[in-house]
Amino acid sequence: MTRRNPYLSGALALGLLAAAPALLPAALLAASSGQPSALDRNRELQACAAKAEANPDGALADARRWQQQGGGDSAKLCEALALFHAGDFKAAGAQMEALVPTLGKDDPRAAASLLGRAGWAWLRAGDQGRAERLYSAALDKTPGDVDLLIDRAFARAEGERFWDAVADLDAALTRDPKRADAYLYRASAQKALSNYRQALADIDSALELKPGDPEAILLRGNVKALGGNLGAARDDWSLARRVAPDSDWGRAAADNLARTAEVAGDAGKDKAKEKKVQ
Repeated sequence: MTRRNPYLSGALALGLLAAAPALLPAALLAASSGQPSALDRNRELQACAAKAEANPDGALADARRWQQQGGGDSAKLCEALALFHAGDFKAAGAQMEALVPTLGKDDPRAAASLLGRAGWAWLRAGDQGRAERLYSAALDKTPGDVDLLIDRAFARAEGERFWDAVADLDAALTRDPKRADAYLYRASAQKALSNYRQALADIDSALELKPGDPEAILLRGNVKALGGNLGAARDDWSLARRVAPDSDWGRAAADNLARTAEVAGDAGKDKAKEKKVQ
């Protein structure tokens, strides 16, 4: 799934984008069956979905050609995936929604998959309210789905409803306490709520499951800085930079170190001026 991490926004953090998986779950592929050539259609859909990520324009042309040749809903789904990877999130989300009554008609898992993908498209389009409604509809189809709970938490956090995001992440972790990402996202939500002690506890849990994760180390430094412990924050940023210097997290840590050093330098100059005046 593609996520803009809304929890890591702010002066001392980095918002990130990740690409949604192109390949489709078996439930959704099975939902496009029902024709004598269903196996061929599934193979073509998988191939088109893979191409959509690497070459969205090419996949879009293939999908529209396929529709003209009678590809039906499978071809429309391929077009939606290509639109998503081409950055036309509104069109992709609308098309995925429109396919739910047919491709998801007889399979709740297929319907939930489409609704979830449509939700992420609308979230990328900046409509967190519509995204949340789609995630909720998906959860109605497959209650307790951990990935969907995490996705809805993102949508809720986008609307600055951090307590609701925490509730979803609580539910996700109750079902799967080994999800390091959910601990990290909940820590970020707690950070936004200024619950720094809870945030640090969740980061510790995330690092126990995924030692050395530069994203978690960066976030720990950010939380410590907001809590007033700049020295410890700089230690974490230095560690994140050493662990993954060429990653987005390593670069954000380096930027935090540079900016705080600059602030400290300016403060030192001001003190020197004050002494001269006295």
